[in-house]
Amino acid sequence: MTSTKILVAQGGGPTAVINQSLVGVTLEARRFRNVEHVYGARHGVRGIVNEDFVHLTQETSHNLELVASTPGSALGSTRDKPDAKYCQEIFKVLQAHQIGHFFYIGGNDSSDTVRIVSAEAHKAGYPLRCVHIPKTIDNDLVGNDHTPGFPSAARFVAQAFAGANLDNAALPGVYVAVVMGRHAGFLTAASALGRKFSDDGPHLIYLPERTFVMADFLADVKATYQRLGRCVVAVSEGIHDASGNLIASSLAKNLEHDAHGNVQLSGSGALADLLCEEIKGQLGIKRVRGDTLGYVQRSFIGCVSDVDQREAREVGEKAVQFAMSGQRDGSVAIKRTGFYSVDYELLSLEAVAGKTRVMEDEFISASGTDVTDAFRLYLRPLLGSGMPDAFRLRSNPVAKVLRPA
Repeated sequence: MTSTKILVAQGGGPTAVINQSLVGVTLEARRFRNVEHVYGARHGVRGIVNEDFVHLTQETSHNLELVASTPGSALGSTRDKPDAKYCQEIFKVLQAHQIGHFFYIGGNDSSDTVRIVSAEAHKAGYPLRCVHIPKTIDNDLVGNDHTPGFPSAARFVAQAFAGANLDNAALPGVYVAVVMGRHAGFLTAASALGRKFSDDGPHLIYLPERTFVMADFLADVKATYQRLGRCVVAVSEGIHDASGNLIASSLAKNLEHDAHGNVQLSGSGALADLLCEEIKGQLGIKRVRGDTLGYVQRSFIGCVSDVDQREAREVGEKAVQFAMSGQRDGSVAIKRTGFYSVDYELLSLEAVAGKTRVMEDEFISASGTDVTDAFRLYLRPLLGSGMPDAFRLRSNPVAKVLRPA
C-alpha cells in the first residue's frame, strides 16, 4: 500500500466542537499503516499558502483528547475566501509537500475551496483526495440534517434566553437580544427552547427567512407588552426589508464590512440598540434593554452539547474512512435516522459547495414571529443531556387588609 501524507485545516468561525473533528481526523488517520504523516495547517488556507504546518503525528493521544474537548479552533482559522488563483497556490503547496489527502473543516466557503482544489488536482492529474468536513453554528449547509457546532451554540442561546426571561419577569420591560445568523434563522429560533411556561419569553422571534417590517414589529411588541406587561424578543442579525436590505444597514451609519464585503453584523451591538431606540421613541416604553450575544455564543466553554461533541468527532473519523476506502472526493453529511440517531454520507462537493440552507417553512409559525412544534422536535435531541430547568413559586395570595379587592 502506497504511503500518504495528510493535511487538515480549520476555516471560518470557531465552534465549541470543531476540535473534536480535528482530533477525529488525526487519530483515525494514525490508525492506517500507510499514513506517513498528519500535518495541520495553522490559520486555514492562509497557513497552507504560507506553508505554516505543524506535525500532528507528534502529538500524544492524551493531549489530543484534551484539545478535542476544548472549544475554539486549535489550529487557528481564517476568513480568507479563496478564488481560483488562490486555490492554485494551495494546490502548488500540497504538491510540493506530497500531500495525498486534504481535509478542510468548515462551512459553505470551505466546501467551495475544497471543490476548487479538487478540480485543480484532477486537471493536473495529481492523486489528491479532498474531503470537506462540515462545521457551522449557522446550520446552513445543504444536504445535512444539522451541522456540528450548531447544537452547542443552540444550547447556549436557549439557556441565555431562559435566563433573560427570568430577569425580565422579575423587572418587567422590553428586552431585545440579537443572535447570529445572516441568512439562516436556526440559531435565533433555538431561543424558543428556553421556554417552560406558556407566558415565558422569547415572546417574539424574528428570522431572516421572513421580511421584517418595522411597523409590524412595533405593533407586535406593543400588543405583547399590553398583554403581559413585558416582552422578550429574539432577533436574527440578518433581518431584512422587502428589498433584501439589512435592517442594520438601513438604521445605522458607518457599519464595518468583513473580508468578504459583507456588512459586519456579529461584532456590533448596533442592531439591538437601534431597535431599542425605535421601541422607546415610538411606543414610549421606558424600560427597554438590548443585548447582542455576539461571539460568545460560538465557543462558550461551559455550554457544550454531548450529542454535538460525539457527532463532531465522528464526522472527522468518517471523513478519513471515506477518503481511505472510497474513490471520490466529497463532503461528509449528517443524516438523521429514527427518532434520534444519525448516519453519515459522502455527498458530492458540487451538491454542497457555495450553497446556503435556510429554515424550512414547516419550522416557522404562520405569524412569522415564532417556531412550530416541528422545530422543537427537530432541535431538542441535539441540545444534549442535562439541560437546566427553571421553576416558579405557585400563586397563593394573601388577602389584602388595607386595599381589599
